[in-house]
Amino acid sequence: MVVPSLSLPQDELRRITAARSYEERLLFLLLTLREPGVKVVYLSSAPVDPDIVDYYFAFLPDPDDAAKRLTLISLDDPWSQPLTRTLLDRPDAVERVRAAIDGDAWLVPFVLSELEEELASLLNVPLYGPATSLSYYGSKSGAREVGHEAGVPMARGFGDVRSELQIEEALEALPGERVIVKLNDAYSGLGNAIVTKADRSLTNFSAAGETWENYLRKIRDRGAVVEEFIEHRPLYYPSALAQITPGGQARVLATHDQVLGGPNGHVYQGCTFPAAPEYRAEVGQSAARIADILAERGVIGLFGMDFFALKADAGYAALLCEINLRIGGTTHPFGAALLTTGATYDPATGHLMSGDQPKFYTATDNCASGCLRGRTPGEVMRTADRLGIGFDAERSTGNVFHLLGAIPEHGKLGFTSIGNSREEADELHALTRRLLCGP
Repeated sequence: MVVPSLSLPQDELRRITAARSYEERLLFLLLTLREPGVKVVYLSSAPVDPDIVDYYFAFLPDPDDAAKRLTLISLDDPWSQPLTRTLLDRPDAVERVRAAIDGDAWLVPFVLSELEEELASLLNVPLYGPATSLSYYGSKSGAREVGHEAGVPMARGFGDVRSELQIEEALEALPGERVIVKLNDAYSGLGNAIVTKADRSLTNFSAAGETWENYLRKIRDRGAVVEEFIEHRPLYYPSALAQITPGGQARVLATHDQVLGGPNGHVYQGCTFPAAPEYRAEVGQSAARIADILAERGVIGLFGMDFFALKADAGYAALLCEINLRIGGTTHPFGAALLTTGATYDPATGHLMSGDQPKFYTATDNCASGCLRGRTPGEVMRTADRLGIGFDAERSTGNVFHLLGAIPEHGKLGFTSIGNSREEADELHALTRRLLCGP
């Protein structure tokens, strides 16, 4: 049972174009219907366009049989967020979900909050995600605590900051002309602020329209960390995706290089797989140590870890930036690549291997063009096939599209470009951007 509710701070969520359509990020899980014993119940705030469902079914060997094992439940209330809160306020909808559960099931949330725990309890269905009692380890302050315990390098800094006085003390103690302040529970870099010590008026917020007074209120309510701002250039932004099973087995699933943008260059735009070879192994090893500690604490589910990577005297160093105890921006590209190619992850090399062939991909959530606005997902997918930028099942290469529901209103979509080399994936990605999104 997939509950892709965006149970996150809504003030930051509203800053993301087509935020509600991000519920569709988990539609790649429809590809699990390839297995004949799998049934999927998928919840959404608004109905999923049938052409989008047909698009994912086209990857499967028997779409008609898969359709019999899929139940889509829409609340028909796209403006009431988050989805799980709306669902809990609708006993009739909860009963529809209960009736759709057939046999053993588990609830897969996009992010796990008390709302999802309440829903799982009502339905008597186990959760595949970290309990809210462990959510501290997914905060910026909790990540520093876990990083220290794991012996993973981090930028110098202070956690559990909740007052202006603590911020001032941190500013005095940290080196450099600038520091970075990060809200504990923010996401996609939207809770970050770069503070210039000599002139606070030069503070640069990732979130447009933010003010220092409002930001301080958020710090008092939610806590933050203050860390040295890493001026070293070039600076890279790798991440790791990990999984902890209900039995407590932890493993790293993938490493990526994140593509960041926005005013501060801290807002997630997309990713490439795998992370660069210069620091891939170090990121994977650090992620494994962190995952082992989180497994000991009782965390289960999929989650991500973000790092900084920079060239040091003895090679490349990878510094832990944060832990995201939820499904993140790299999860759906990885899932789409894994389920369409049938590849498996090789932890020794950090590659996805389809037989003897490694797979590479480049993904984005942010392909937008005015010429796409007003078109339907089906029209755009047919255009992609006509242009030769769809998916080639024989070679297991090509594009897997997502966020298709954002096309008509916002002219926005995402896609994962899969190739048999780094160059092939990048070239296909650049071509797709030019053809669909313009220069």
